[in-house]
Amino acid sequence: MTQKGTIGVTTDNIFPVIKKFLYSDHEIFLRELVSNAVDATQKMKTLSSFGDFKGELGEMKVTVKIDKEAGTLTVSDHGVGMTE
Repeated sequence: MTQKGTIGVTTDNIFPVIKKFLYSDHEIFLRELVSNAVDATQKMKTLSSFGDFKGELGEMKVTVKIDKEAGTLTVSDHGVGMTE
C-alpha cells in the first residue's frame, strides 16, 4: 500500500540532520571538502571556456596539506567559490 503526503524541510530542521549524520564522520566531511574544491575548479574551467573568465587559469589542482604540529588540514583550490 502506498501513502502520499508532504514533507516540510526548512533550514531550521535540515541543518541539524546534515551536521549530525554527514559532517560528524570525518572521512565524509573531508570527501565533501575535496569534492567542493574539484567542483570549484571545474566551474572555473567552464567559465573560461565560455569567455566569462578573462584571467589566467594557472595550474588547476586541488591540494590537501596536513600540518601535524598545528593540528590542521588545509584544502585549497584555484577555482570559483569561497575565498576565505
